[in-house]
Amino acid sequence: MVNPAETAHEQIHEAHHAHGDSDPWPRRMAVVVSCLAASLALAGVGAKSSQTAYLTHHISASDTWNFYQAKNLRAVLRNSQASTMEALPSADTPTVQERIKAARAEEARMRDEPRTADGKGGDGMKQLRAKAVHEEHDRDHAFHLYHGYEYTAGVLEISIVLASVSVVTRMRPLGIAAGVIGLLASCYGLAVYGQLV
Repeated sequence: MVNPAETAHEQIHEAHHAHGDSDPWPRRMAVVVSCLAASLALAGVGAKSSQTAYLTHHISASDTWNFYQAKNLRAVLRNSQASTMEALPSADTPTVQERIKAARAEEARMRDEPRTADGKGGDGMKQLRAKAVHEEHDRDHAFHLYHGYEYTAGVLEISIVLASVSVVTRMRPLGIAAGVIGLLASCYGLAVYGQLV
């Protein structure tokens, strides 16, 4: 894949040697291309960072939902165990009643286990669901940022190409358009970074 920044610099260098030092346009466009290339590099770093955050939150959400399902299965088993013991002819005996009570308590703990003051617990189904939803929200936010950086990078690449074409063809309006488009793309990238969009 051809790097637009390298191509632009080569074309600017060739145009500079071909036309001499009389026209400052190639030097000005070289500065514009350098600024656009720096913005492109920052957008690439932002995209990679957002992509990593997306994958991290996606894996965490998936793991949490799996843990939630395992807890749900265990709670259903405890409920079935208690229901089966309640249907026994000897359900009124103290031993069976104690086992029923223990199964119901375990089922309740599986469904809702708040964190205690000593840091234990906090992994009941209710808490796991809240954690998984939070991870999904963070994952979706990181995905949104990733796309914002990708759009910024794409527009910056286009503006670099326009700037390099402007130097070769000596079409100044094309260079001005490249600078304006690049500036707008950079502002959008900053808005993505600041989480304003």
